[in-house]
Amino acid sequence: MLSRLMSASVRNLEREYLCTVRLLDDTEYTCTIQRDAKGQYLFDLICHHLNLLEKDYFGIRYVDPDKQRHWLEFTKSIAKQMKSQPPFTMCLRVKFYPPDPAALREEITRYLVFLQIKRDLYHGRLLCKTSDAAMLAAYILQAEIGDYDPGKHPEGYSSKFQFFPKHSEKLERRIAEIHKTELIGQTPETAELKFLQKAQMLETYGVDPHPCKDVSGNPAFLAFTPFGFVVLQGNKRVHFLKWNEVTKLKFEGKTFHVYANQKEDKKIILTYFAPTPEACKHLWKCGVENQAFYKLEKSSQVRTVSSSNLFFKGSRFRYSGRVAKEVMEQSAKIKREPPEIHRAGMVPSRSCPSITHGPRLSSVPRTRRRAVHISIMEGLESLRDSAHSTPVRSVSHGDSFLPRSRSQMTDPSDRTAIISDDTYSPSHSVLPTPVAEHSLELSGSRQINGAPCSIEEEKESEAGTPSVGDVAEFGADSRATGPTQSTGGEAVLSEAEQVNKFVLSVLRLLLVTIGLLFVLLLLLIILTESDLDIAFLRDIRQTPEFEQFHYEYFCPLRRWFACKLRWVGGLLVNK
Repeated sequence: MLSRLMSASVRNLEREYLCTVRLLDDTEYTCTIQRDAKGQYLFDLICHHLNLLEKDYFGIRYVDPDKQRHWLEFTKSIAKQMKSQPPFTMCLRVKFYPPDPAALREEITRYLVFLQIKRDLYHGRLLCKTSDAAMLAAYILQAEIGDYDPGKHPEGYSSKFQFFPKHSEKLERRIAEIHKTELIGQTPETAELKFLQKAQMLETYGVDPHPCKDVSGNPAFLAFTPFGFVVLQGNKRVHFLKWNEVTKLKFEGKTFHVYANQKEDKKIILTYFAPTPEACKHLWKCGVENQAFYKLEKSSQVRTVSSSNLFFKGSRFRYSGRVAKEVMEQSAKIKREPPEIHRAGMVPSRSCPSITHGPRLSSVPRTRRRAVHISIMEGLESLRDSAHSTPVRSVSHGDSFLPRSRSQMTDPSDRTAIISDDTYSPSHSVLPTPVAEHSLELSGSRQINGAPCSIEEEKESEAGTPSVGDVAEFGADSRATGPTQSTGGEAVLSEAEQVNKFVLSVLRLLLVTIGLLFVLLLLLIILTESDLDIAFLRDIRQTPEFEQFHYEYFCPLRRWFACKLRWVGGLLVNK
């Protein structure tokens, strides 16, 4: 009896596994999940734990053993999606940024979005000019420590906080000045709301950059925002396509294509190259989901999307959630007492030291810090100096695409939208979250070049995002080979790929044609030679056209084939 109970308990344990989800405030939620549980079950558990109703903006992100990030698909089994062995570690993040955060129904939702955007600002995903950076940081101070108090906040208190990948003492003094004079009396709720309204106006609001290269080999970052598709190079937004202009997203291997239609029947195609096929597929799926969420009116309009053409083998994917308009309509129906919010306050954070006090110390030795900093700056210079935008293949003969701001058209003489200034370095701030990389602080040079300050490792929560060193190598490789050699090699490779694709397309077309002819031949034989008494076949046999075809064409052709077969058989027998 005892052995049976033990074996039963072992079987139950084998059917269950532990799952840890790191939340936006860096706390962890651990639960036991059945092995066949789907992603929706885990997501509902987390939302119930957070008392969150406006949950469609959020998602669960995980990292596979190859350090590639993925969004957990809620309609599929968790165990089948995870390539690693349990226990599993994931993180809750904002997947679809609200087009207007101030319009969110509940304060708990706004607070979680505030935490996500603060994280984006800290890890350099939210580009902004110095004046905007100072205001955003002052809002964070007001939300977390309240009004300025000379007794609690000594001179230089803002330097104890880390808001950005790097910043100068001049910026720190400006942050403290705004906090002391302009934000007095604001509650945490008001400061967070003002922060969201300010961040929402920035060009890189909602950007989760995907590192790629354009057809000339220049590093670029692709992203999907609530307003459209964005391409960033250095401190410039070189391309912006609204969602109603994007017609198709496609990937083949490491190549990603964006098809768009603009005014005056102008069609453009943007082509980029991801580091790996897995990264390209993740980029494509993110694009498909964002386009469906922000563009469509109803979730019933969502269709299954193929990654390639009809005669090419490709991936198929379908967005399974509600769209933005439906989410807003559903949020308007929420009627309950506002849930209590437990703000992080002064609790230390692993990934956002902006809410901690104490000196910013680096665990990297001084000599190693200097060497690493130099290598990073070399890689980043390629981003800063690169003013190349991705070449556009246009069907019409109009002017090339001009990126447009959400509020106004860009001057035709300026082909790129500059979204940051020199003080708050855009080349650093456009970089994704570092991985297993401590930030670097150069003693004595902080005022001159704004060396990055100490950043604690974000561990599993952002482990799949390329590190600063990885991106530096990514840019350094393209510079080392030289633009001419890289362009020529990619051109030859591109031509060979195009030929191979054409040949494969012709072969697939031929196979499909042969298959259709074979099916038609089988149907013809069944109609003419079989005795099947089926209403469908009987109706066809009784039509005058079929009788004419049978007696004038099919019967003579059958006699001719029979004669030829007898003749061939006679030759074989005589031999």
